[in-house]
Amino acid sequence: MSIDVLNETEFEVDELELVACSRFVMDQLRVHPGADLCVRLVDEDAMTTLHVQWMDLPGPTDVMSFPMDELTPGREGEEPEEGILGDIVLCPSVAQKQAAHAGHALEEELLLLTTHGILHLLGFDHAEPEEEKEMFDLQRTLLLTFLAGRGRARG
Repeated sequence: MSIDVLNETEFEVDELELVACSRFVMDQLRVHPGADLCVRLVDEDAMTTLHVQWMDLPGPTDVMSFPMDELTPGREGEEPEEGILGDIVLCPSVAQKQAAHAGHALEEELLLLTTHGILHLLGFDHAEPEEEKEMFDLQRTLLLTFLAGRGRARG
């Protein structure tokens, strides 16, 4: 499993923690061990450009996902599909504002957004209420389990 983190911002980010979280989420969802993921951190100008280009929405956003081979979570007892999972683009400055509003650290927000992005790469969405509940419940479980395993879970 190849996970690259490219930090193109001035923010100091624990890249190893982002890799560990990504690996945990991908393992839990039975993504093929040879799958590739790139996590790119960009400034607000770069994120705004991507947001307008791909979503036709103004301004920067916190996370965008760009699936490559449209992989889905593996099923127990079946060999998972090989391929490139895709790219996640994070905007730490937007994430920092969200973290402050939510009352937690930037690093925790970036882990949340990384988990969220991977779920999107695997075909999860939150356009409909049922989809949102499934995706956000899974996201919460994955993130809390990862943090608990790292000795960092909070109530």
